[in-house]
Amino acid sequence: MRKFKVIKQHLLYNLSKLTFGASLADSMIFGYGTISPQKYRKCRSRIKRIAAECNKPAEAPDVSRQFDITTVVPVQAPLALISQIQRSGGSLLSQLFDGHPQIHAHPNELKIGYPKKYYWPKINLADRPERWFYLLFEDIVLKHAKEGLKKGRKADKTHPFVFRPNLQKKIFLQYVSAAVPLRLRDVFDGYMTSYFNAWRNNVNLQGEPKRYVTAFTPRMAMWPENMDHFCTIYPDGKLISVVRDPKNWFPSASRHRTNDYGDVAKALDQWKDSGKAMIRNKAAMAGNACILRFEDLIGKTEAVMRYLSDFLNIEFDDILLTPTFNRSAISPNTSFTLEKPKIIESTLYRYKTLPVEQLKMIESRTSDLYGTVLDRAVRF
Repeated sequence: MRKFKVIKQHLLYNLSKLTFGASLADSMIFGYGTISPQKYRKCRSRIKRIAAECNKPAEAPDVSRQFDITTVVPVQAPLALISQIQRSGGSLLSQLFDGHPQIHAHPNELKIGYPKKYYWPKINLADRPERWFYLLFEDIVLKHAKEGLKKGRKADKTHPFVFRPNLQKKIFLQYVSAAVPLRLRDVFDGYMTSYFNAWRNNVNLQGEPKRYVTAFTPRMAMWPENMDHFCTIYPDGKLISVVRDPKNWFPSASRHRTNDYGDVAKALDQWKDSGKAMIRNKAAMAGNACILRFEDLIGKTEAVMRYLSDFLNIEFDDILLTPTFNRSAISPNTSFTLEKPKIIESTLYRYKTLPVEQLKMIESRTSDLYGTVLDRAVRF
């Protein structure tokens, strides 16, 4: 029976490699461990859906029809990755970077990983470029392009998001075909170039030269293999991680994602994994990584953003003090009652919603590690 399972898995892997390419097949093995017939069919359906959208004929007056490929703005700046466990301020920080004239700020969570967004994609340069594109493509843009973006859990405003998947594919394929000799970095630069140029109402594409692309992907920095790939492709990249007091983190996380964080013991194990990863990444990346306190991001926003301006070698700008999307003000991403726009200071007091027994448990299980992480965090 075991031999049969091994043979079956070998056949499914080879079928996936033949159908999707080595990049996607290897990413599935990394993410799933094994490839089942159901997972194979799921991946095939996804690619068919993306291909159908990307190969749709342009509808007049679709700008992609008149688009001149020579006007593409290359996006070759290194990636400044924001990553730690969810509900720690990553969304807020990415929204504070939005609109800065020296930053390409990804407008949503960066979801280039497959089968999970927080797995760094495994690009095999022997594959056809189209297969790299289908691996990296962020499916969520299809929804946002049709419905717009709502920023914040209680947002009542929809922001227009004009995005052309067919144009993105065209730009990506032309970019990588022109890169000779081709490097792994070219694939990711090609993807970022295609993404930001296919985002047609992006008000910050032109203007000053950009120093960094900023993007938030929760949990990605928690796996050593992810960070090994990141540092190989972006030796000039930066990692920004935000640590939140576990007493305030747990009530926010458990309300946001009950299935993942509803059990306090299991939730704290995940918080601890994130904290250990911050220590490990700071040791490995030294000056290219920094750890911030969530409480400072909320209570000392200007000091934190001035520090990050120096960290990313950009000029400080007042736009860094207000969360925006495409330079328009947005609502905070909170699971609790929204008392005012911009930054919500009551996030510092979520612990008051917990019973005393839970507070003691959180303290006993996390205090030592939390102290060690704080020792490595930036002080303001």
